[in-house]
Amino acid sequence: MKTKTQLKGALILLFTSVIWGSAFVAQSAGIEKIDAFTFNGVRTLIGALVLFIFILIRDAVTGRRLSPEEKTLRKKGNKKALVYGSVLGLALCAASNFQQFAFYETSPGKIAFITALYMFFVPLIGLFFKKKIPLAVWLSIALAAVGLYFLCIDPAEPFNINHGDLLALICAALFAIQILLVEKYAPLVDGVKLSCVEFAVSGAVSCVLMFILERPVVGDIVSSWLPILYAGVLSTGVAYTLQTVGQKYCEATVASLMMCAESVFAVISAALILHDVPSARETVGCVIMFAAIVLSQVAEPLRMRINRNKG
Repeated sequence: MKTKTQLKGALILLFTSVIWGSAFVAQSAGIEKIDAFTFNGVRTLIGALVLFIFILIRDAVTGRRLSPEEKTLRKKGNKKALVYGSVLGLALCAASNFQQFAFYETSPGKIAFITALYMFFVPLIGLFFKKKIPLAVWLSIALAAVGLYFLCIDPAEPFNINHGDLLALICAALFAIQILLVEKYAPLVDGVKLSCVEFAVSGAVSCVLMFILERPVVGDIVSSWLPILYAGVLSTGVAYTLQTVGQKYCEATVASLMMCAESVFAVISAALILHDVPSARETVGCVIMFAAIVLSQVAEPLRMRINRNKG
């Protein structure tokens, strides 16, 4: 029974990775007609709306069974979610917009793999807080650097780095900060409410920047309804919910591996839908980076399990 439950969780997370990976294609398609802040502002607010509707329904159902004391605690939790979610929203806004601007100059598949480097930025940033980094993670970082070289650097022009790749790399560092903030705040409040506020703040700030720095046209936004809805409803609202459900049934190592597949599905989706087939050199870089990602997620938990079995 336990094996079947874990398989169920793994399949849910794998489907989540398919949604997230193919969302890179939606982001690439959206940038053809509307600007970056416009796309992110609209789609993130749609994601917030999806979660808000889910929260209303869920709280209406569960609220009937709460005692007065529990209802008071819920209200206090809601206030904390507003504060913490606002901080997360600013971090998400910065990361997602750097990523969206990268689509002007590089391919969805490359952006997906470079963004996945947040897995290595997280422990590197942790060094500033005196967190130890396991040897396996250092090896993964070194391997990822090799993969990044194959993916982004032309040997004929080794110092000519694509501007879009650089934006994606900054995006990965910013997502690492956002992930560390989630790690800090998520245990303190309701996770779905925290994300809802996060998306709402990120979308609102992007919309403010949209009106200041861009010239949004309603007709262009309407004509881009499909990529916006896909990125907003599926990638943000539905995929987040699936991730939450999937991780209830699946151990952390397997969950990480399933979600690592996001970058692979991004490359496959770009090739099938946009006919954006990576070169042989870029393919080698993708394979190396995926191996680094898998190593970073598997090696340390595996070492700890072996040590427990020996004990």
